[in-house]
Amino acid sequence: MKVVVLTTSYPRDDGDAAGRFVADAVEHLRRRQIEVEVVSPIDFRHYGIAYGSGILGNLRREPWRAFLSPLMLAGFRRAARRAAADADLIHAHWLPVGGVAMGLRKPYVLQVWGTDIELARRLPAVARPILRRARLVIAASKALAHEAAELGAREVRVIPSGIDVPSDVAEPADPPEVLYAGRLSAEKGIRELVEAAAGMNLVVAGDGPLRDEVPGALGFVPHDELLGLYARASVVACPSHREGFGVVCAEAMAHGRAVVAGAVGGLLDLVVDGQTGLLVPPRDPAALRAALERLLSDAELRGRLGLAGRDRVRRLLSWKTVTDATIAAYREALA
Repeated sequence: MKVVVLTTSYPRDDGDAAGRFVADAVEHLRRRQIEVEVVSPIDFRHYGIAYGSGILGNLRREPWRAFLSPLMLAGFRRAARRAAADADLIHAHWLPVGGVAMGLRKPYVLQVWGTDIELARRLPAVARPILRRARLVIAASKALAHEAAELGAREVRVIPSGIDVPSDVAEPADPPEVLYAGRLSAEKGIRELVEAAAGMNLVVAGDGPLRDEVPGALGFVPHDELLGLYARASVVACPSHREGFGVVCAEAMAHGRAVVAGAVGGLLDLVVDGQTGLLVPPRDPAALRAALERLLSDAELRGRLGLAGRDRVRRLLSWKTVTDATIAAYREALA
């Protein structure tokens, strides 16, 4: 079986975090003897639209680049057509990329991650044909699967992103640290977290449009260094207003860390309130602070939730489980 993966985000080198979860999935498929060829902006000119702040972020910051998007799209289509000539199946990541896959006259599966579903709601007439013509739509969470079905997807499977589980759980730093990792933007709940964590030892790893509102933010942290921050943290906060999956939440749980998460989207698949973490209403700084204080004051509770979360990730998000499900989806799409 030869699969061509189409994506607008893929690591350019070993230190690049862009699309790392796509690259990890590809590597695990290759280990299972699936022939995979990747087409990404590495393979065609993207005119500064890809990478950096991501396509949407780049276009918001420099709207004039939208006039160059047809040129980028044309290059993407040419590269995809060459790669797909002898392919059995196309795997398109993100809904707009499904539009490229749809024009290749090959069976394709479409993987949705969250931001693309937001776009689909605004442009349903464009999104529906892409979703309906996919042999299968893969969603990273139950919430995304439901939304994809409402937008016209006929066959949907929930397959989350795989997560590496460390062999050991490290001792956290003393005094206790609250960690936030991710984009510094409003929908991630960073404003509420800064308010809720006043007086706490808050460590913020990330960058984005709200950087000036987050004193002491570390900026972008390479993934290898982020693993060290998980190991130091006592609590990891994921207070998103919306979340397609929740990679940071899943990685924190894999490291045995108690999490406080917004009760939204894919975070509901990961966190069972009171069992593998604490859920709080989004946009509620008071509830967020109460949950953080509860965990910081109770080491036994932190430990119990952290270990239960780690077991949940090991059971549901191991790379073997995720890769098995992906291969089964490919075979179903080709049947």
